[in-house]
Parts: sequence; structure tokens; C-alpha cells
Amino acid sequence: MKINLVMIVKNEARSLEKCLRAAKPLVDRMIVVDTGSEDETAEIARKMGAEVFSFSWVNDFSAARNYALEQSDGDWNLMLDADEYVRPCSRKKLEQSLLSHDGRWLGGILRYDSYPDGEGISVSSSVLPRLLPGDVRYTGRIHEQPGGDYPCYVLPLEADHDGYLYTDKGERNLAYLVRETEEYPEDGYYQFQLASTLRNLKRLEESLGYFRRFYRLSKKTDSYRPGGVVLYLYTLLDLGTMECLEEAGQVVEQEEAKLGNWSDFCFVCGLFYMKRVLSDVAQYIDLLPRIEESYRRCLALGERPELGGVVGTGSFKAAYNLGAWYEVSGQKELAVKYYRMAAEEGYEPAGRRLEAI
Repeated sequence: MKINLVMIVKNEARSLEKCLRAAKPLVDRMIVVDTGSEDETAEIARKMGAEVFSFSWVNDFSAARNYALEQSDGDWNLMLDADEYVRPCSRKKLEQSLLSHDGRWLGGILRYDSYPDGEGISVSSSVLPRLLPGDVRYTGRIHEQPGGDYPCYVLPLEADHDGYLYTDKGERNLAYLVRETEEYPEDGYYQFQLASTLRNLKRLEESLGYFRRFYRLSKKTDSYRPGGVVLYLYTLLDLGTMECLEEAGQVVEQEEAKLGNWSDFCFVCGLFYMKRVLSDVAQYIDLLPRIEESYRRCLALGERPELGGVVGTGSFKAAYNLGAWYEVSGQKELAVKYYRMAAEEGYEPAGRRLEAI
């Protein structure tokens, strides 16, 4: 079995050496296609033993990735970006996993994304199809996906991604995504990606229409849909108008049966019930117990990184919010219990609340 690393890069001197060093023990060849670097990216790749090719950028990520794949003779191709670092895994274990399924399928890696938030740095997880059979190619100019309707099975391969801490590619991606949504107006995936990009750029009002179209167009079985629903809800809550809260309540009601066993969804539900009660205490007082129920449900479900979502919604973040709920409702002993639970997992805001009370 031959496994090759296949990458496209541009100006990745900051991270490329670390990326290649981590992946090298798992692969037979390292193929790096440079799309126009002006730094030492190509020299670093060669120093690490990679074969370097050049590709003139044509505003199409799939075209670049497919050119890179044409240079590979692997039975399987490991697709990484330069700011992704695979965690240690033996080649033998990886090969055994690749032999464990019949037919044509894609290998998923569990990626952990670090990103800045209002409290420092948070981490989210997602399963991405990154180990591809040798003849699979990509489609889509932006947020490209492997072509074909193949199942994706999670491999014992994890990676850390730190790119969001250093660069924000939202403005760059925006023009591509607008073009894709105009060309494929019935494609829920592009609607979701454009909505998410606008949200990240703090353009919440603009994003909402695309979230609504994503919600209407996506299928219940689409793998990206649960995460899109949660971001849609967060956007409605961040906007916070009575109309948005009413819309959020309808989405929560429609999705509870399908997503109620996922801590990320239960976590945002807890925030929704809190905002709903505060918007009109007299009218929505009956929802008060749902706040506590939501966060307790999060803790009961626990952390399931393979399902994707924000790390902590099944543990320390839920415990902290539960502690806050008990504190404001005058239940000090329970507040201390859950703040301590969160603090023991290293969540600093919980430690500060413990000191305060």
C-alpha cells in the first residue's frame, strides 16, 4: 500500500516545516504544489524531502488540488493544509484501518481547530475527508470537496489546526463564495459557507438570509447541517430581536428530536431559553427550568469530538454555565460545585467566579 501526502501551498513558511515533519512518518512521498509563494515555502519543502511543483493560480482551489493529485501515484492520498499537524499515529495502525472497510470510501481525520474568542482561545472539532483513494478528485472553486458519493469513515488519525489564530481568510473567500452561490443557488452547502463567512466577519444581518436559505435547502442527512443549524441559532441569538428569538424558538422545536443528543445543540438551547425568559419574564417564566435542563443534558452527553462542535460544551463550558445559573438563582452550594468542576478542567473564568463567591 502506497500512501502519499499531497498539498497545495502559498506563503506557508511559518508552519510548513512543522506540518511536514509530523506527516512524514506516515507517507511514502510528500508532494507539495506551490501556487505562487513569495517566501521560503518551496525551499522549506525541499529541505524536508518533499517534491515541489508549481501551479499558476486560476482562482479555483479544486483545479490546484487536482493538479497536485495528478502528480501522485499513491493508492491513498493524504490531503493536508500547511497549518495542520497530524498527531502521532503509527503507519501500521493507519494501514490496518485502511484495510478495515470494503468498497470505495473516504478516510476522515478528526481535526481540532484553535480560534480566538472573547475569553481567549477556544477549540472546536470536526471530521474531514482527507485520506482519499488515488483516483478521487475535487470539485468546487472554494471549500472544495472530494467528488463522488462515497461514505466517510473516521480513521485513527487526528490533527491540530492553528491557522485561525494567525490569519483570517474570510475577506479573501467572500468573493469566491458569492460567485458560487450565484452559480449554484440551490446548493445548501455554499449558502452555509457564505453565511458562516459573513458571520465570522461580524456581518450578522447579512449572514441571516443565507442561513435561512441554507436551512431550507440542506437535507437532514447532510453532514454539515447540524453545525450549520447551531451557527444559525447563535446568529439569531446574537441579533437578539424579538423576531429573531421567535425564529430561534421555531428552529429549536423543529430540530430537538434529531439534534437533542448532541451537546453543542443542547448548549445553544440553554442560551436560547435564558434569552427567551429575559426577553419577557412574565410570558416565558415556564421556560426557566429548561435552562438548567439544557446544561445538565450537555454534561450527561459528555464530550464527543467525533460529532464535531466546540470542545467544552459537553464538559467545562456547560458546567460553568450551570454554575452561573445556580449563582444567579441563589443556589450557592450548587454554583460552587459546578464552577469547581469547570475550574478543575482548566477553565479560567470558573476559577475567577470561585474566588468572587
